This record gives sequence, structure tokens and C-alpha cells, in this order.
Amino acid sequence: MTNYLAVIAGPTAVGKTQTAIDIARYFHTEIISADSRQIYREMKTGTAIPSAEQLAAVKHHFIGNHSVHEYFNASMYEFEVIALLDKLFEKHHLVIMAGGSGLYIDAVCKGIDDLPAVDPEIRARLKSEFLQKGIEWLRQQVKNTDPDYYQQVDRNNPKRMLKALEVYAMTMRPYSSFLTRKKKERNFVIIYIGLNVQRDILYNNINRRVEQMVNHGLVDEARQLLPFRKLNALNTVGYKEMFDYLEGKTSLDEAIDLIKRHSRQYARRQLTWFRKNKEMQWFEPHETEAIISYINNFQKRRNFIT
Repeated sequence: MTNYLAVIAGPTAVGKTQTAIDIARYFHTEIISADSRQIYREMKTGTAIPSAEQLAAVKHHFIGNHSVHEYFNASMYEFEVIALLDKLFEKHHLVIMAGGSGLYIDAVCKGIDDLPAVDPEIRARLKSEFLQKGIEWLRQQVKNTDPDYYQQVDRNNPKRMLKALEVYAMTMRPYSSFLTRKKKERNFVIIYIGLNVQRDILYNNINRRVEQMVNHGLVDEARQLLPFRKLNALNTVGYKEMFDYLEGKTSLDEAIDLIKRHSRQYARRQLTWFRKNKEMQWFEPHETEAIISYINNFQKRRNFIT
């Protein structure tokens, strides 16, 4: 029997969690989270993990199963999820993956390039240089060492540009030379489902979610994590702004406004990423019946062809 992975993707605060739960309950299956921050057990409020009721309704995987003190990346996620899917497909012919981390979703669906391990000292040195010299220095370094990657990288994303420099420093080879983009073969069929709503609705959802996070204890959670703010896991929207507030660099109102603004910007980047996938079938979150019908028809067509 053919196995299927139904990917439910979309921007932050669009409503992926509840839609995925409704669909998983219909198909009597389980959910794998594809959120690169919800995997950290110390980051509950700021990542809007599913509620206790939602977690009880359907079995979820990759929610709070790692610590911020553990190094974790998309390649490791790919390895762990593929191993888990082998076990889940023994019980279910359809499994749900839901989240907004495009890199993590692509790692499972297409595979990720095997990159060389980076010496922690090199990583620390380059990060220190970036903090001292700024993003323009970082852009110039990437342009000099890897002009091909410079043309495609998000030049407002220092994390990705630092990665390119780290690999170059380790190997003296351009980062782009490791990016084969060769799709790995999988023993399951992927059904891509995208969720979106009108922009004003999405932005209102984001603003409301940020306010709920603050009301539910985001400041206290950030205060507990403040001593570890330099950890990569905490270099994310919601925590960075709260850390600045706790260190007296901004007011609380300013921090909240920045979280809203940066979350909206992140949502736009997510949509840009997912829209590149021509296999993605788009729905609104409330169209659960239409999504279920699409999944059923997809499987029928596939089974008929094969």
C-alpha cells in the first residue's frame, strides 16, 4: 500500500494547528510538527505550541522534544523525521506534517545537502567579527568568497550568510558548491496543502497572537531564558525583542510592537517560500472538508495510476 505524507504549510498564525488536528482526527492519524522552534521544550509561550487540549486530541511529534542547549538543525530534523515516519507508516498509511518552517519541510520532502561539520571556534570567530563589523561587512565577505550564493541568499539574513562563510572557512570551497539541489528519493508520496487568508486577517491574527503570548507569560519565559540569549535556538522573533526589553534597551510597548512587526515580516517570507512550490494546493484554514476531499481524491488518483 502506498504511504502518504500530507504537508500542511503556511504563515505564522494562519491556523495550521487546528486545521491539522481536524484533518488528523478524520484520518485517525498523527501529526509531526514542522516548526523549528516548537521543538525546544523551554520555548512554550513564545512559539505558541498547541494547547494541552489540542495535544490530547491528536498525538503530536517534535513538540518540546529537544532543549535549547542542544545543537539541532534541519539535517538532524530530516534524519529523525524519516526514521519516525518508517515507524508511523506501520500503523497509518497517511501521516500529517504541519508547520511553517520551509527549510525543515523541504529537508523531509526533498532532502537536504550534506554539509561539512563546522569547527565551533570558526563559528564563534566569524560571529564575533560580524557583531563587530556589521552586516555590510558580512555581505561583502559572502560576495567575495561565493558570488553565486550571494546572488540568491537573503542578504538581510545574517544567519544564512554566516553559514556560507563558516563552510568556506572550513573547506576553502564556496558554500554553493555543496548545494546540489538533488532531490532524494522517498518511499512515500507527498501531498502539499497550503493555508492562507487575506492579508488584513492574517496580520490581525498575528497581532492578537502576540498580545496573547504576552498575557500568557512571555515576559517571564524570556526572563528565565535571558542568561542563554546567545544560543542559536533563542535567536528568533519574540525572544530577541523581549531580551532587549529585559536589558533596558526598549520599553515593553516597543518590544511588543517590534514582535508584531517582525512576525508580519516573517509571515511574508514564509509565503514567498511556499508559493515557489507549484505542487502546493491552497486553501483557507476553515475549508477542512475541502482539504479532506482533496486528500482523498489525490490518493484515489494516485492509486488508480499505480
